Amino acid sequence: MTIPAHIAEAVVDPKAYADWDRSHEAFAWLRKNAPLDVAEIEGFDPFWVVSKHADIQNIEKQNDLFHNEDRSATLTNIETDKKVREMMGGSPNLLRSLVQMDNPDHMQYRRLTQAWFMPQNLRKLEDRIREIARGFIDKMADKGTECDFARDVAFLYPLHVIMEVLGVPEIDEPRMLKLTQELFGAQDPEVNRSGAEVTDSDTGLANIQATVADFFTYFVEMTEDRRKNPREDLASVIANGEVYGKPLGHLEAMSYYIIAATAGHDTTSNTTGGALWALAENQDQFRKLKDDLSLIPSMVEESIRWETPVKHFMRTATADTEIAGKQIKKNDWLFLAYPSGNRDEDVFDDPYSFRIDRSPNKHVAFGYGAHVCLGQHLGRMEMRILWEELLPRLQSVELNGKPTRVQANFVSGPKSIPIKFKMN
Repeated sequence: MTIPAHIAEAVVDPKAYADWDRSHEAFAWLRKNAPLDVAEIEGFDPFWVVSKHADIQNIEKQNDLFHNEDRSATLTNIETDKKVREMMGGSPNLLRSLVQMDNPDHMQYRRLTQAWFMPQNLRKLEDRIREIARGFIDKMADKGTECDFARDVAFLYPLHVIMEVLGVPEIDEPRMLKLTQELFGAQDPEVNRSGAEVTDSDTGLANIQATVADFFTYFVEMTEDRRKNPREDLASVIANGEVYGKPLGHLEAMSYYIIAATAGHDTTSNTTGGALWALAENQDQFRKLKDDLSLIPSMVEESIRWETPVKHFMRTATADTEIAGKQIKKNDWLFLAYPSGNRDEDVFDDPYSFRIDRSPNKHVAFGYGAHVCLGQHLGRMEMRILWEELLPRLQSVELNGKPTRVQANFVSGPKSIPIKFKMN
């Protein structure tokens, strides 16, 4: 069957993710009635919506059968796809980072920085990250009893951590935050480049191109500097790294910086904000956590499942195959719906409840298989440290107005979380 129009629209509509309930209701309907079926929406090529946890994992572990690079790795309409291919010499992607690569390139490029993000290396950063966390908690305390937790803490703390790891000076952090929000919030009139509702593909693409160009300008300069003066930072690894015995190509190097500088904080920011929002709305869970801080690691996992900042990635079938009894044809496009997988009733008991002690919690928010998120251990560590430092001081917290979410169908999370709180 073809997915009913109003359900398919909710899957692609950026406003449905800002609304939260609308997207979750659409995915719940899909899991029950059409767990793997085709969406046909005007202006888009048809694509399969993969809504079940098991099917998402099954596709993600078959990297030779389901590619990232053959078609756009994120959902794109026909017109934009055509223009990107014209600009990029046939490639459907504006960037060529790890998420747009298949093997053998993916493995080779991933290996370049993998050691940086392994738990044993991250332990060296723990004291410094704790110091950064305390600084932001002190700033929050200085605000008295009210703040916007998203804008004052959740956006800025992970940003500062990854910029320090990357080697970007603190003075440039506001610029990096703005460019990240323009890139991931390109569909949101409040945060995109033009500051207006985007109603046509040309404007949307021009906005993203301009943002990407700004990133390139910044990181070209940084590359030149790190080649002359290498330091103990991630930028030096990228600037001086070699793959297949040669320096990284221009597009690959710039894409590497961009993914580190954007995904390296935005998803952690979304999850951190989403966690406090959920705790403010579930006072029993807040008190339970306050009474037993050993629950922080499982609360972090639950907040990652709950928020699922990355809403989808696309995969392309390289051959005819079968998934969940459905015939997938070569070149078919598949939409991996991570928020749906993380609310799958077959995997999660009472999935619409925020439960800080949920166990097991086999969420797919970081992806699965070879493309699993490179920065997952850093993200977990940042969140754990923040809560270890904040919770002993935070006596009470409640919402102080209506929080809002970013209007986007690729990466979306809280935009504003006004709170009232008491700290000691």
